[in-house]
Amino acid sequence: MTTILRIDASARGERSLSRRLSSMFVNEWLQVRPNDNVIERDVGRFSPPAVSEDWIAGVFTDIDDRSDNQKELLSLSDELVSEIEQAEIIVIGTPMYNYGMPSSLKAWFDQVIRINKTFSFDLDRGDYPLRPIMSGKTLVILTSSGEFGFTNGGEREHMNHLVPHIKTCAFYLGVSGDENMHHIGIEYQEFRDDRHAESIRKAHEEVPQLVSKLINDEGTLV
Repeated sequence: MTTILRIDASARGERSLSRRLSSMFVNEWLQVRPNDNVIERDVGRFSPPAVSEDWIAGVFTDIDDRSDNQKELLSLSDELVSEIEQAEIIVIGTPMYNYGMPSSLKAWFDQVIRINKTFSFDLDRGDYPLRPIMSGKTLVILTSSGEFGFTNGGEREHMNHLVPHIKTCAFYLGVSGDENMHHIGIEYQEFRDDRHAESIRKAHEEVPQLVSKLINDEGTLV
């Protein structure tokens, strides 16, 4: 059985284009593999709190020495990390806000990228002391943006601080290698013209194709 962790970061409800893509991905997957497990985490509607000084102190306190208050502060983080640990595939549906992540998605990453939970730290490794603890996961990024040209070679590629940031952070969640990272995006939302309609059509065509690819790729599933 494969477990998918679906994360939605849009502040919008059913109007959200990125939510539609993540819903489509999950629905397409379950049509082929109905017995697989899906964990849903809606950070757009229920944002994790920002980390605090007390939260950081709890993270860097040995687990046996944590106070009850520190354990309480870290309880949501522990739950979020557990969801990642269970998942073979992480699906993130997110809009681009001001050329980057919604604050709620950034808060989620801040809650789950934790020393001795998702990465280890050892200065004996030289200039690269951080190393992910988990491995072998697949990342699917499903996005929507108001403007266009954010993909490789596009006129706004240098302004895309969403997808590259997610990919960089996902390395510490057990996702490595471009072959294990997939991105499908809708653009032109602000223009609402034929280009936008075509972008939606293309994304809706690519999602089931990606589902089929992941299911059929040898070694992708357990």
